[in-house]
Amino acid sequence: MILHPPVMALSLAALLSAVSLAWAGVFSVQLLRHWDLASGARRQIELERRTYLISTTLTLVMGLQGLALLLMVFNADSMAPLLIGAMCAFGTFNASVFGFPALFAKMALFFAAIVWLAMNHADVQARDYPLTRRKYALLLLIAPLGLMDAGLSLAYFADLKTDTLTSCCGTVFNPEKAGLGGEAAALDPHTALILLFVSLGLTTALGWLADRTQWLAVAYGVVSAAFFAVALVAVVSAVSIYIYENPHHHCPFCLLKREYNYIGFVLYIPLFAGAACGLASGVLSLRPPPSLQALLVGITRRLRRVSMIGFVVFGGLCVWAVIASGLRI
Repeated sequence: MILHPPVMALSLAALLSAVSLAWAGVFSVQLLRHWDLASGARRQIELERRTYLISTTLTLVMGLQGLALLLMVFNADSMAPLLIGAMCAFGTFNASVFGFPALFAKMALFFAAIVWLAMNHADVQARDYPLTRRKYALLLLIAPLGLMDAGLSLAYFADLKTDTLTSCCGTVFNPEKAGLGGEAAALDPHTALILLFVSLGLTTALGWLADRTQWLAVAYGVVSAAFFAVALVAVVSAVSIYIYENPHHHCPFCLLKREYNYIGFVLYIPLFAGAACGLASGVLSLRPPPSLQALLVGITRRLRRVSMIGFVVFGGLCVWAVIASGLRI
């Protein structure tokens, strides 16, 4: 499997990202120890010059994480027919003990990358670069995550074999099975939809009110992450069965298949974008530097607008899926 072209592309991208993040992490230690914008010393000038190079490199690396996540899921779905017992991307990820850890690591790296990109964009808007220390401190957390992502991805792809017997999604997303998948599938569909749209209304209302105080703006970041979790549960327990028109089929991965017009990508992209931008707006709203306070109001407001649009689009697609379905419960 490691020689499969998409797998090679994902492996190479993960390795390049890990190397770039490790290099930047080493520089972050130097910067956090010696950064002093008021100093005219040679070391400070060299640090300032290197930040331009590293920021440009990391912008490219971080920006690729969304594409890498999308390709990894798409590739897992396309490889399902090659594995015994796999019906969708779930079976492909489940074919190796490293599969789902690799997926979760890439998801975490995607969210961290969006937060870092937002922080870097805000930092260069002010002359005194007030977020430099914060974004490179965050980079010290992202660098190990990048190494973990590369290690798990390579281990996962190396462990995939066509003669491996894997289980299908029905063994996990089953109301009678124990675990998170079974518990989500067991939730009453009407209850799940009520929770989804009540959460959407509260999240959107908080987004509009977040301009009033700093703490409401920070709270929106937390609520965005909570809505993301509620939305995923709703997809498993309710939205999926209306799309499949089958009350017993709860898999969130089969939505990515051609026979369902790839509707999973249409659902998940605005949801992930909304959660990432909401989280980034909350992080930027926490203890804003005086020199950036006025600018951050506009930046975080735009991030919240994008986040709310993503959530509303997701909610609208869920409504359409329920109304257009031939299933009636």
